[in-house]
Amino acid sequence: MIKNQKFLKIGWLYPDLMSTYGDRGNIICLIKRCNWRGIKTELIKINLNTPIKYLINIDLIFGGGAQDKQQEIVIKDLLNNKAKIIKKLISKSIPALFVCGSPQLMGKYYETVNNKKIKGLNIFNMITKNPSKSKKRCIGNITAEVILNNLDRKYINKSKIIIVGFENHGGRTYLQNGTKPLAKVIKGYGNNGYDKTEGVIYKNAIGTYLHGPFLLKNPEIADYLIAKALFVKYGNLNKLLKLNDSLEYKAKQAVLNK
Repeated sequence: MIKNQKFLKIGWLYPDLMSTYGDRGNIICLIKRCNWRGIKTELIKINLNTPIKYLINIDLIFGGGAQDKQQEIVIKDLLNNKAKIIKKLISKSIPALFVCGSPQLMGKYYETVNNKKIKGLNIFNMITKNPSKSKKRCIGNITAEVILNNLDRKYINKSKIIIVGFENHGGRTYLQNGTKPLAKVIKGYGNNGYDKTEGVIYKNAIGTYLHGPFLLKNPEIADYLIAKALFVKYGNLNKLLKLNDSLEYKAKQAVLNK
């Protein structure tokens, strides 16, 4: 390794079970945006049989989406084996991004359409309920404005951030007791289709229903996570090298134009 070269270890939760909507794109985005800046990365795929020792020194966590059956398999393993270390990492301000189904598992519980409660890790103070089979799923393109004051402004060089993506979820999420949302919905459903909130924030962990390759169209969030990971590990506030994001913003604009 080059002297003084920065290094981040990225942990990908259950890629074999929770990668339903092209979530791999988020991992590719994080790795590429690090490597383009000369930041070395190592990807740790965390599966059912991954020993706890491999999670201890992770610098950034990512979790993707899945259907109810896969979520039940994952939450069983989390609660029985990995919950303690993941909660410890989040409490130590290790940055994390949970998209689609995985934020539900990080909440207090997820109630399925059959009224079965799946206990979560209680990292995010929120609950999720799938109301009934007669209720339409929350499906479609979504646009939201990030609530910048809910993030660490030292790592944001913009006065406004619009995020775009696609949502497809039956569950409705309700934030509890002043829990901070990531954004305010401009168009789409967001957490529940009623209160205009989208996503959730706790310390440096972010949850969002904007699934699939979310970071590719929203590089500001990718860079925020990378910058926070570097600060937690190395303790400096150096700005990230600016990248040419013209293609990323064209992709974002294409969604905004729909």
